[in-house]
Amino acid sequence: MQSLRYKAGGRAFAHIAQYHPELTALRRDLHAHPELGFEEIYTSTRVKEALKLCGVDEIHDGIGRTGVVGVIRGRSTSSGSMVGLRADMDALPLAEHNDFSWKSCKPGLMHGCGHDGHTAMLVGAARYLAETRNFDGTAVLVFQPGEEGFAGARVMMEDGLFDRFPVQSIYAMHNWPAMKPGTVGINSGPMMAAADRFTIEITGRGGHGAHAYQTVDVLVVAAHIITAAQSIVSRNVRPIESAVVSICAAQAGDLGAFSVLPGSATLVGTVRTFDPVVQEMVEKRLKELCNAIALGFGATATVHYERIYPATINSESEAIFAGDVAESLLGADHVVRDLEPSMGAEDFAFMLQTRPGAYLRIGQGTGASGSALHNSRYDFNDDILPLGSALHASFIEQAMPLAAA
Repeated sequence: MQSLRYKAGGRAFAHIAQYHPELTALRRDLHAHPELGFEEIYTSTRVKEALKLCGVDEIHDGIGRTGVVGVIRGRSTSSGSMVGLRADMDALPLAEHNDFSWKSCKPGLMHGCGHDGHTAMLVGAARYLAETRNFDGTAVLVFQPGEEGFAGARVMMEDGLFDRFPVQSIYAMHNWPAMKPGTVGINSGPMMAAADRFTIEITGRGGHGAHAYQTVDVLVVAAHIITAAQSIVSRNVRPIESAVVSICAAQAGDLGAFSVLPGSATLVGTVRTFDPVVQEMVEKRLKELCNAIALGFGATATVHYERIYPATINSESEAIFAGDVAESLLGADHVVRDLEPSMGAEDFAFMLQTRPGAYLRIGQGTGASGSALHNSRYDFNDDILPLGSALHASFIEQAMPLAAA
């Protein structure tokens, strides 16, 4: 990190680097006290305390249950502009297997995705922006609950987030172990896939395993559905499109009843797509296959299909701007502008459906453990805290520049 040549944005980075130790302490404290979505009481309290110490102009809590919003006005607000920055705060229901001093103090919970680092980076940006105010407009800092499957972004919006704080654009970032520290990745289109969940309930007729001819075997039906579902992508989705259909869990019968054929079975899985047309087609074909296969064996199959998160799609002009901001800090050699999209999902997508904006990857490496996201040995790389804060702050300064004296 220190060897990189910081350019126009170096002022923010150099300023924020002075309080790197405080940001690290905050990040590690949050890591030690993980909380699930909409349970971020400790986290939101720490955020509010930090924002108060930073000297932000307004602090609003209880938005989207446990969400917090900080408002900072620039040296001038004559432009009337308002730009948002977002960080997620929640942890995962995952047992931590690290042994450092700041490991989770809560059994079965850990910050396995780096949201503790995201929160600390945005606090760092708040401190810098409140101290310098080198912009013309209003910065809105959104600390969001419940990203990990709870759609906290949508809940904050339903609670009036953009009505109360009508930002013209909004930006977010996520650490990315697959990229080296001191690098940033972005593209001008899809960054993350839509995430759908499906549950398939199969009903047949149970009976004795020795007299299978008297039953309608739901395990045979389930096996055929599992196999056939894989043909949806290979035979219905154009090769230049992207889709994933994964059946991730199956439940039927009793492991202790080796000679009993069950009368029902349940399959659970996920669909990932970028294009709504492909999304519709996959849902339709999955339901058709399940119904037809079950009927062929004399069983019935009911498919419950849920749209969890939409695809995360960057708006073109904001993505180009965000890439330019990253280059102002790092230089062009350290910014990937055509980053390959991920089939993972992100609820920042809901915000991007209503406001222009961009979602970036900030490289952090895999560290000594070699662990990626959602791993029991993962930990956020504290070395990138100043860079993440400087990126956030530079979005504000460069989106709403002060007029030349």
